[in-house]
Amino acid sequence: MEELFGGISLILMLAGFAVLTFILWMVPVRLWITALASGAYVPLTTLIGMRLRRVSPATIIYPLIAATKAGLRLSITDLEAHYLARGNVENVVNALISADKANIDLDFQRAAAIDLAGRDVLEAVHVSVNPKVIQTPRVAAVAKDGIQLIAIARVTVRANIHRLVGGAGEETILARVGEGIVSTIGSADSHKAVLENPDSISKTVLEKGLDSGTAFEILSIDIADVDVGKNIGAELQTDQAEADKRVAQAKAEQRRAMAVAMEQEKKALVEEMRARVVEAEAQVPLAMAEAFRAGNLGVMDYARYRNVVSDTQMRESIAEGGRELPRGRGEGSN
Repeated sequence: MEELFGGISLILMLAGFAVLTFILWMVPVRLWITALASGAYVPLTTLIGMRLRRVSPATIIYPLIAATKAGLRLSITDLEAHYLARGNVENVVNALISADKANIDLDFQRAAAIDLAGRDVLEAVHVSVNPKVIQTPRVAAVAKDGIQLIAIARVTVRANIHRLVGGAGEETILARVGEGIVSTIGSADSHKAVLENPDSISKTVLEKGLDSGTAFEILSIDIADVDVGKNIGAELQTDQAEADKRVAQAKAEQRRAMAVAMEQEKKALVEEMRARVVEAEAQVPLAMAEAFRAGNLGVMDYARYRNVVSDTQMRESIAEGGRELPRGRGEGSN
């Protein structure tokens, strides 16, 4: 019996300890006392309700205590709703405290919207108080005289709290500044004018209102460096001349090919004519034989024909010898 009573007592003690642990977990008494001592009273039922809603009481109460100490009055319901929306409660409260100390108009609803939009609201407040510098990449542009200039600018921006929701980010600022630099250099008559007055770039770009529709306000644009690049105009002219030369060469080659083809056609035509002459000459003996048979040609006529042929061959031999004679005389004179 004693062993039975001892086992029952041990079970009851363990059950009591488990119930006590559960109660202490459900009712964060230490957190409640801390809030009470800090002037941010929170009912125990509210803390128990947070547990039931799976909200970490410490994540809500500690920022609430910080806001209360800073003189801000925030609603636990708003903080809890922002937490359930997967927002950063601590970041939002710290941003509200920083904005209040810097006299920046920022309420909880706007801060929560900025945080839920994916932006760091605390960093935005810091940038609004302490502007930051954004450096552009190397921007290359060509002046009217064909000389390329490569510029680097530093843009000083300040966050605009009221345009953080829906406003464009730093990438848009950099893109617009780069576009302004290219446009300004491209409209310059000479690259020397830009090198002499690089501040003209920043003045022209700043006057265009590049921060419109962005989450920032551009305070200044400073040209950090301007380097001279390639002579783009000369390169383009060289490339054009090379292209023209290739076109002319192609046309000349086409004309040469056409001339060669025409020459071959003429040679073929000459050979064809020679073949016709040979064919015609081959008909002469046949015609003479036919004339003999028909009685239209006698022996004396044939003899005179042969004499004419021999005389013609002799004259051609004499003519060919006469054409070679000047060259022979030249050799003898040497």
